[in-house]
Amino acid sequence: MLIQPVVLSGGSGTRLWPLSREKYPKQLLSLMGDDSLLQATVRRVDGIAGAELAPPMVVSNEEYRFVIAEQLRLLDRPGTIILEPFGRNTAPALTLSALAATTTGADPVLLVMPADHVITDTAAFQGVVSQGALLAADGAVVTFGITPDAPETGYGYIQSGATYNGPTGQTDASSASLIARFVEKPDLLAAQAYLIEGSYLWNSGLFMMRASVWLSAISACRPDILLACQAAWDQSSADGEFVRVGKQAFAACPSDSIDYAVMERLAAVTATRDLDAPALPPGLVIPLNAGWSDVGAWDALWKVLAKDVDGNVSQGDVLLQGCHNTLALSDGRLVACVGVNDLIVVETADAILVAHKDKTQNVKSIVDHLKRQGRSEGIVHRKVFRPWGSYDSVDAGERFQVKRIVVKPGGTLSLQMHHHRAEHWIVVRGTAKVTRGEDTFLLSENESTFIPLGTTHRLENPGRVPLEMIEVQSGAYLGEDDIIRFDDAYGRQGQT
Repeated sequence: MLIQPVVLSGGSGTRLWPLSREKYPKQLLSLMGDDSLLQATVRRVDGIAGAELAPPMVVSNEEYRFVIAEQLRLLDRPGTIILEPFGRNTAPALTLSALAATTTGADPVLLVMPADHVITDTAAFQGVVSQGALLAADGAVVTFGITPDAPETGYGYIQSGATYNGPTGQTDASSASLIARFVEKPDLLAAQAYLIEGSYLWNSGLFMMRASVWLSAISACRPDILLACQAAWDQSSADGEFVRVGKQAFAACPSDSIDYAVMERLAAVTATRDLDAPALPPGLVIPLNAGWSDVGAWDALWKVLAKDVDGNVSQGDVLLQGCHNTLALSDGRLVACVGVNDLIVVETADAILVAHKDKTQNVKSIVDHLKRQGRSEGIVHRKVFRPWGSYDSVDAGERFQVKRIVVKPGGTLSLQMHHHRAEHWIVVRGTAKVTRGEDTFLLSENESTFIPLGTTHRLENPGRVPLEMIEVQSGAYLGEDDIIRFDDAYGRQGQT
């Protein structure tokens, strides 16, 4: 059986600020070990019994394309990265994936996974996926529900109905049930009632179905979404591992989730027992007990991370004394906590968060406030990743800015010019190939050069080790939009 992993990598993860930012969301962060959440999602499917795995397919915003490509490269899992020019929620993203999966005439089973979830028991996950794959291959749309252990108000719920009888009328050996209904995030009393009643599961956001089954279902339920996605796909163009869909056509696509667009309608069909409704497949739910978390806020991350005897989680340069049930993360500087309980303390280069563990859902309001004030801390980190490497704005003042620049081996910045600033470059490590006007030359460690205002220039790393350098910018305006690109290896003319 051919399974096509589909990783949905949208969303900004604002509740995990300040580690997660709009330009570098939580799925790109390494929160549970060396792998990022996206990398862990891709790696999680390796070894599913009885399945042939297609290369991963990731649906993402243009903004994250180079980081995602690099993270897949580091995993040695090259795949297809479908770039959405605008966020339109999960139903259009899945529709684009199904169109891509059927381009060559194949009809694989799609395994749809959010890129930012945690699953600690991979073996249990794979076992349930194997069950779901058989049902999906027979024409069902399968989702996975998490057995609740608390009256959680931050999740949607799925009510499981009667045990599923397969296409032949025989009861399937798996634990699949017909979906009775979907419930949006409930209040506490309703969540407590669901927990006691026993037939309700948390909505995991994981799905399986054949590509053709999804296209048929979305055609029956939301033909406007299919029409817009088909038009955008017909205008798509490939650029290496990237596939860019038609921008104008996709702009006309309505925004909707998989649940609202299709799954709730399947639940309505199964609830009335009208399984013969035209074009609508059976909707099924299978319980999943695999240490799942959507890591939707800092308290959720605290729950899934290893703790000391006092219930504390610490990462980085952290000292705890007399603390209990506290999460303390340091991205660089020493963080010391004394005699505190149930706190979240997160240190980054440009922001520090201190919050009570019961109030972590309110972190989003801080991000909203920062954006209203036009502050960069709500959008980007001090360290910014680019396809050629990264830069870290280590200091800034009136008419100057200092950056630490790292260029990957073989990395090449665009041939560019600035109207408002000059630049001084000092090589700290490695070798730099510099184009300055009509001249091209090499710089070694402890050597420097000056790029006058208005001079065409380019920086490259011709070596086998990362190039590290210090850049001092000086001028009347130092914004990243003061760049005119004449040539760029990454197709970013006109972009920062």
